[in-house]
Amino acid sequence: MRDPYDVLGVGRSASEAEVKRAYRKLAKQYHPDKHAGDKRAQAKFSEINSAYEIIGDKEKRQKFDRGEIDAEGKPKFQGFEGFRGGQGSAGFENIDPSAFEEIFSSFGRGGGQSGSGGGARTFRFTTGGPGGRRASAGQPEPDEDFLSSIFGGLGGRARGARSAATPGTDIRADVGVTLEDIAAGRKPKVTLPTGKTVALTLPRPVTDGQVIRLQGQGLPSQSGGHPGDALVTVRFVPHPLFKAEGVDLRLDLPVSLDEAVIGAKIPVPTLSGKVQVTIPPNSSSGRALRLKGKGLPSKTGAGDLLVTPRIVLPDGADGDLEALMKKWRDAKRPSPRGSAFD
Repeated sequence: MRDPYDVLGVGRSASEAEVKRAYRKLAKQYHPDKHAGDKRAQAKFSEINSAYEIIGDKEKRQKFDRGEIDAEGKPKFQGFEGFRGGQGSAGFENIDPSAFEEIFSSFGRGGGQSGSGGGARTFRFTTGGPGGRRASAGQPEPDEDFLSSIFGGLGGRARGARSAATPGTDIRADVGVTLEDIAAGRKPKVTLPTGKTVALTLPRPVTDGQVIRLQGQGLPSQSGGHPGDALVTVRFVPHPLFKAEGVDLRLDLPVSLDEAVIGAKIPVPTLSGKVQVTIPPNSSSGRALRLKGKGLPSKTGAGDLLVTPRIVLPDGADGDLEALMKKWRDAKRPSPRGSAFD
């Protein structure tokens, strides 16, 4: 994906409010409801959401700015660092070269036990016999613990490797998914730190932050064991209209005062297209209407869409409306708050 700052058209010094405004403007412009069947617009909408997932999140934005994650929110894979810090590593790059000279000179000193009084002490190994490896005749077998002291424990690990192989290493990745993709049952693609891209099958239901384990997709074992796993964290892409609550979705629906008082039929967006919703007369702002099966996939079907009317008054002064409201006030109508607020 392109640089998320470029996708949203903001600079790196943009404030959180500026980033949010830019996202809302673009999300509204390229929303699939306005571009039915336009795959380019849908791809652009997905790219906008992915970009906002990175720089719209304070922590992820800091990580991206520091170069710790890429434009898709995935950790930048550093690869293997040779022996340094690895399990069972010798750490050769940290050893003073003079130490090798001291270590290997002990082979020549012979500890005062050589029959030649300090001559060179040579080890020659051959294979054969019931024991497998053995020393040449008249030559002593080197102590494996001594080899361990030289090579940072590799000798000891070699003994353990003969008895049990160690598994590979697990890796982690994030994948951003839109609510539309979840509702349609699409398989999002995730690129793992190994460079491999896989299509992810989402469980029913799936929740924001859920971790999915991909067995055998991690780093390989170095000693014949099973490869590690890939642990993929699902991140819901923020939606400009809907908010997920488990398998249910919530949507705030702006309505005018007359629509709330005398009722109306209003087209309402869902993840699968628009539907007509009847606003009953005398509807109070904040009382949700439930649309069955218009939420996210569940084990047995789908959740619901909860549509909450929000009364919006017209901009500017309206003399007739003000006159009506004064008439209501003069009539001393009962307070909607009840006695608890008196």
